[in-house]
Amino acid sequence: MNSWDELLSPYKQAVEELKVKLKGIREQYQKSSRHTPIEFVTGRVKPVSSILNKAARKKISFDCLEQDMQDLAGVRIVTQFVEDIETVVDLIKKRTDFEILEERDYILEQKPSGYRSYHLIICYPVQTIHGEKKIQVELQVRTLSMNFWATIEHSLRYKYSGEIPEEISSRLMRASEAAFKLDEEMSIIRDEVREAQRLLMAKHQQQNIQ
Repeated sequence: MNSWDELLSPYKQAVEELKVKLKGIREQYQKSSRHTPIEFVTGRVKPVSSILNKAARKKISFDCLEQDMQDLAGVRIVTQFVEDIETVVDLIKKRTDFEILEERDYILEQKPSGYRSYHLIICYPVQTIHGEKKIQVELQVRTLSMNFWATIEHSLRYKYSGEIPEEISSRLMRASEAAFKLDEEMSIIRDEVREAQRLLMAKHQQQNIQ
């Protein structure tokens, strides 16, 4: 237990620090009265049982966990609209307090299961009593509907021990497509509302001039 606590402690620290920073971005948008691209932020350190299961499945030794397992620490950023994902990713890329190691776009190229999300693997420096320690953290950026689908799929995968029946897998795929179409439709509605507001404002300004 002491070994696990010692190993995972910096990862817990990284998750908490990143959550504070990302929530800070959300608050800045809210105070500026602009649309915030971040709906909410969550984070977690992988449970020991999950680490052991994945290590056995991937044949990763304890000594190689930090190097070969990129999702020991994970932070999830959930957005309202698909377009917000690009905004969030751009904000992340502009930061100088960590380094981006890898990007995986599962939105343009969804997984065979129907899973959609944008992943970034970052190298985050944590300050410890032993000095700076750079660790890998997985950032996931997805919409509310993508997150809902992924949550249900994950619970079903756990229930069926990773082997979801083919019929349910097919239905999940159809649900994934429906969720993505919902995202697209909501984006169109938002754009139409914004355009109507812009035209109305322009009309009022014109009337005031006259």
